[in-house]
Amino acid sequence: MCDRVEVASVNVSEETGTIKHSVEQIEIDARGIVGDAHAGAWHRQISLLSQERIDEFVRATKRPTKPGEFAENITTRGLDLRCVAPLDRLRIGAAELEVTQIGKECHGDACVIYRELGQCIMPTEGLFCRVLHGGTVKPGDTVEYYPRPLRVHVITLSDRAAAGEYEDRSGPRVCELLEEFFVEKRWHLRIEAAILPDDAAQLREAIQSACDANADVIITTGSTGVGPRDIAPETVAELCDKMLPGIMEHIRLKFGAAKPNALLSRGVAGVIGATQVYTLPGSVRAVQEYMGEILKTVEHLVFMLHGIDRH
Repeated sequence: MCDRVEVASVNVSEETGTIKHSVEQIEIDARGIVGDAHAGAWHRQISLLSQERIDEFVRATKRPTKPGEFAENITTRGLDLRCVAPLDRLRIGAAELEVTQIGKECHGDACVIYRELGQCIMPTEGLFCRVLHGGTVKPGDTVEYYPRPLRVHVITLSDRAAAGEYEDRSGPRVCELLEEFFVEKRWHLRIEAAILPDDAAQLREAIQSACDANADVIITTGSTGVGPRDIAPETVAELCDKMLPGIMEHIRLKFGAAKPNALLSRGVAGVIGATQVYTLPGSVRAVQEYMGEILKTVEHLVFMLHGIDRH
């Protein structure tokens, strides 16, 4: 990012499916940009594109463009928007925007630039935002960028591991799978890991602390069986506002068909406020199986819990 990030142009269109034209300033309210066809009660109220990427496109294609021709509402200068992630925030004066989507389905022949060149950068690099606070925005205004980490807390439950008598392998494997899954995705992943004994009071305290720190995901491993010290499922269930039984039922049925012992796991999934919580068995193999299914929906659930309907 450059020392100064600013608005290069502001652009509107009165009808959807048409290019936008530059204006001297825009007024942003709770529905988006006043007078713009894309304003409304949805998650893609305002679109952004960087002037630097537009300049690169022009140099590569030899095709000059006008402000708003890619259908962006706000063109920025000085910030590589390819580094911006979902739920990051941009503040321009009094206006504050939250990133809700990166890229979109290409309009194909309905897009003037795509029709001429067979390519366009908006479908892959455009940012789409919803309005958190309104205000007036004009070219030359300073853009403040606030990254928002995706916070994941991994908690291993094991008396022996907590006492140093046993090497924890399941917790580190969860962390590895998270990093592998998100490496190609546009999130600022931040993982915190801890090892606790099979103690309900300590688990409750750790989960409450993670929720207070705005954790997006909490994953526990271990303590899901039927032994006298297995306390994870009931402890987590008591804390949840809503349960998500489908995913654990699916996992038990999928892997229990070949390994009946997998049906004995009591793992649960649920939601505490805006935090999703999963209790996994303690074996590395089970972690591999469970995470393979959980990761298929984790991003969608993050958006849902933040009130972003991307259907």
